[in-house]
Amino acid sequence: MSARPLPQSPPSRQGVDASGVSAFLDAVEADPDIEPHSLMILRHGHLVASGWWAPYTPDRRQLLYSLSKSFTSTAAGFAVAEGLLDLDRPVISYFPEFEADITDPRSRAMLVRHVAAMASGHLAETWGDAVGLDRAEPVRGFLLIPPDRDPGTVFAYNQSATFTLAAILQRVTGLSLTDYLRPRLFDPLGIGETAWTRNRAGREIGFSGLHATTDAIARLGQLYLDEGVLEGRRLLPASWIAEATRVHVANADGTPEGARSDWQQGYALQFWRGRHGYRGDGAFGQFCVVLPEHDAVIATTAATDRMQELLDLMWRHLLPAFGTAPLAAADERDEELRRRLEALALPPVEAAPEPPEPQDAWSQAEFAPAGGRCAVQPSLTGVLVAGSGKDTRVTLVEGERRLEARLDGTGWSVDSGPTPRAVSGGWTAAGTLRIDLIFLETPHRLTVECELPGRTFSARWHTTPLHARSLESLRAPSSPPSTGHRKTPYLATPSAT
Repeated sequence: MSARPLPQSPPSRQGVDASGVSAFLDAVEADPDIEPHSLMILRHGHLVASGWWAPYTPDRRQLLYSLSKSFTSTAAGFAVAEGLLDLDRPVISYFPEFEADITDPRSRAMLVRHVAAMASGHLAETWGDAVGLDRAEPVRGFLLIPPDRDPGTVFAYNQSATFTLAAILQRVTGLSLTDYLRPRLFDPLGIGETAWTRNRAGREIGFSGLHATTDAIARLGQLYLDEGVLEGRRLLPASWIAEATRVHVANADGTPEGARSDWQQGYALQFWRGRHGYRGDGAFGQFCVVLPEHDAVIATTAATDRMQELLDLMWRHLLPAFGTAPLAAADERDEELRRRLEALALPPVEAAPEPPEPQDAWSQAEFAPAGGRCAVQPSLTGVLVAGSGKDTRVTLVEGERRLEARLDGTGWSVDSGPTPRAVSGGWTAAGTLRIDLIFLETPHRLTVECELPGRTFSARWHTTPLHARSLESLRAPSSPPSTGHRKTPYLATPSAT
């Protein structure tokens, strides 16, 4: 289903000062710890600003990391409305085959709303332990870990909790999260193709792994801002929107630093409360910020380990830009912002397109990891260089796997193959070749430097992928055949692997 364009408007007509948006762009582009990838701002239901930093593009799906949780929460909202899910029912009641194994009273008392609110009673992340206890069925592994406190009394960010919520949803609906959400959310909102990472049992993991466009993030935020109504048609009950976005468990530490943190304002149902509004967020700056007090939505994708800094820049520059009435005589600022947004681009690697050495010195050159081992994961075992100048081809070797990067001048060269990537590079010094690879369906950039003396290479991630198995896996997963929204059996036993 093709997406209907969002209603668009110059910022000033919706009371947004374009100079504030420009100041935000100035700030994120000047911050060496933030690599912005996309921005969409909606005000009063209108798209007032949108831009993508090339080589990122509007139609490219992005790995949303934990912003996926807010889509899982939305699936729970539909299931509650349809009578398929009861937030006040014990988790174990949805898995009767585990009854004999789960004997801890706190595990048995854990309700669906507790896992939805990251309030299972555990004091720390349990995912590694849960998988270690039962790789075939992590829900069983999770329930075998006794909570430290009574469920509902303490907060701990816990992937196992969301995985369990997602597993319940796929059990009660008989559908994958994608197939369940497609006719209820994705199609009505005009959200195009998505993909979601699955575990070994073939179930979408829920807590991460959703690949969708920035437009999809913005549309989800607008639906929540509009309290579940789309163009006069109710998709989600207003009661769910309120329930999913209110504080369910406190998580502040009582310090002045905590008061300034957008991660210590309380947790809702797979949404965070913030110093302003509420949001879904994913690692490295994938944000869906909903600001009811300003009737606004901000959607971003980025690559940064300083997520609080990115939010601070929103509060510093964008909040003051939201006025209470249309702005007069702002056409020139609107037009300047529009032109700037259309021209956004990440700077390519500063390097010479030709090596200073005789070109044949780089022909068929092979490089081994500096120090005998590559520090980054997935681990590179070698780098091969063929050709020279503008026809340089660099092959990254991971054991039996090969990933090729082709340099084309000094800009970004885009390869839209099975693992979409953009490459920029060249010679930064005598005997040094640098290439940057941006994996376009993720937030991640890899820098590889080859040193001709010694024939060694080094590599580093700008932000480190959280669960990549190989360089080739840094892409949206292939979508399985649709079930046609028919119910299929959920297998919660080891035979599901």
